[in-house]
Amino acid sequence: MPELELPAYARALGIRVHEFEDGVPVLTVDFGPSVEGRPGHYHGGATAGLLENAGYAALRTRLIEEGREAQLKPVNITVQYLSAGKSQPSFAKGRITRLGRRNANITVEAWQKDQDRPIA
Repeated sequence: MPELELPAYARALGIRVHEFEDGVPVLTVDFGPSVEGRPGHYHGGATAGLLENAGYAALRTRLIEEGREAQLKPVNITVQYLSAGKSQPSFAKGRITRLGRRNANITVEAWQKDQDRPIA
């Protein structure tokens, strides 16, 4: 698997690469003060940050595999919060649904204990 360095924003939140699943990085963040919103729950912005970084990680990994370099910048991000993240580790994984020369579409899911029950 390619070596993947996460951006400073991800590191500030405590996001790190947990593992690679089917060649795609799965990111994780432990619950703590840097991601807490209301007591015992993730802040929505921290959840969105985990999703955004998982999408970037999936895209960057694919581009590295293809020998391509690109300056990544978001054009549009939509987050659907499905349930509140509780005080336990969260995980996220991106799936590239379209990859062109200039644009990519990526779907990302975040979960806690069960990958089949996403929180966002």
